Amino acid sequence: MHRGDLVHPTHGAHSLTTPVTVAERAAAYAAGMPSARAFSHVTNAVLRDLPVPSFLVREAETGDLDIMAPTSDGQVKREGCRGHRGLEIREVEVVDGLRLVGLADTWCDLGELRRGRLTVDDPVVLGDAVVARLDAGTQAEVRSGARTSRGVMALHEALGRRVRPRGKVMLRQALDLIRPRVKSPMESRARLMFVRAGLPEPEVNGVVTDDAGEYLAEVDLLWWARRVAAEYQGQVHADIDARSGDEAKRRLLESTGHTVRELFVDDIFRPPRRVETLEFVARALGLDPRSLNIL
Repeated sequence: MHRGDLVHPTHGAHSLTTPVTVAERAAAYAAGMPSARAFSHVTNAVLRDLPVPSFLVREAETGDLDIMAPTSDGQVKREGCRGHRGLEIREVEVVDGLRLVGLADTWCDLGELRRGRLTVDDPVVLGDAVVARLDAGTQAEVRSGARTSRGVMALHEALGRRVRPRGKVMLRQALDLIRPRVKSPMESRARLMFVRAGLPEPEVNGVVTDDAGEYLAEVDLLWWARRVAAEYQGQVHADIDARSGDEAKRRLLESTGHTVRELFVDDIFRPPRRVETLEFVARALGLDPRSLNIL
């Protein structure tokens, strides 16, 4: 312990190498801190690989670690830490040897970031991801087209336990838009794009069946009554095997009378592509594109 080449990330912790990543730094701090602590807020979100904005990830990689203590203990005051209080009203889980604030409580905590740092879409995207993980943990089946689930109710319950939290208005707005069964952040953003434009809300990962009720396919966004489907094509769909499967799925859906629209990142974020995409889907749904609220 008296070696001259040891690194001391924080008081009570010693290492042969300098911790660099968020996970390494968190493990080092955990070794030198009392047990009644947990990582929270942005640090927790990055450790869990939750879909938070990239600027928050960059801040977590170079900035202070978010650490929460019980209110009676006061805020953590160590160099390299951002202290928070209130651990006694939050669930705590041990993940990869680290004590982390629970998923639903973390969703609430991130809503308390300084005003202007997040848009209402950000807690929706984050909430969709949290709900998917919570639902997977319960192993309860969530039917196609459902707008609520045990995971969604867990977010309601976590927010209900807070007394006058910062960001409550934005979190309540987000709760109305969070859905189960979401499998990627871009599915969330695509759904929000259609809803904000005034189109009917599609089913998330909706199940398509044939006339006999037999399973045919699952599509990212489905307007079941009008037989319209939208499929987001991210990087995982780029290799030849994935493209082959996507094309087979498209042909199957079109053979049963469905209109299929593939979505790419520019269809959501670039205005000309977004407008053309919204107008195409509106016409497929039998709606007048001039009625859309296109931003």
